[in-house]
Amino acid sequence: MPTARTRVVREHERGVYDRDAVNRILDEAFLCHVGFVVDGQPLVIPTSYGRDGDVLYIHGSAASRMLRNLTQAIPVCITVTLLDGLVLARSVFNHSMNYRSVVILGTPTLVDDPEEKLNALRILSEHIIPHRWDDSRQPNEKELKATSVLRLRSTSSPPKSALARPLTTNPTMPFRLGPG
Repeated sequence: MPTARTRVVREHERGVYDRDAVNRILDEAFLCHVGFVVDGQPLVIPTSYGRDGDVLYIHGSAASRMLRNLTQAIPVCITVTLLDGLVLARSVFNHSMNYRSVVILGTPTLVDDPEEKLNALRILSEHIIPHRWDDSRQPNEKELKATSVLRLRSTSSPPKSALARPLTTNPTMPFRLGPG
């Protein structure tokens, strides 16, 4: 079960800590936001990711501030959100959004094994556009050297460090914009 620091406090019945629910959200979304603190300054950077079992991979330029800092074993908060619809009510106070999200806490590690790094880049590519890896030129040595890949391992099921918020409906908010 999640710790007091990682569970949903307000409207706690909306929190789901099931590995399958978390994985469905991670597999459906394309963009994550990586939050971290450098020199007392919080930063949140959007990036793509890929999942292989309980491992989340992120990547970027080896020269980027995010990747340079995250290789120094600092904790991160990775958030993935799917917006399912806008909920409109007669009162703007009751407007809302239906969304599903995952929050993963941990400390990423640099992928330095060349085989794992190439596989991680394949996973990232395939997550965004399935079968694109085989239809494209593979990264060359210079490109691989200029790219850092980080791995963040989720905890065992049920994930203590992951939170999924399922799609919910609120009968006091009768107007909904979005799918369904």
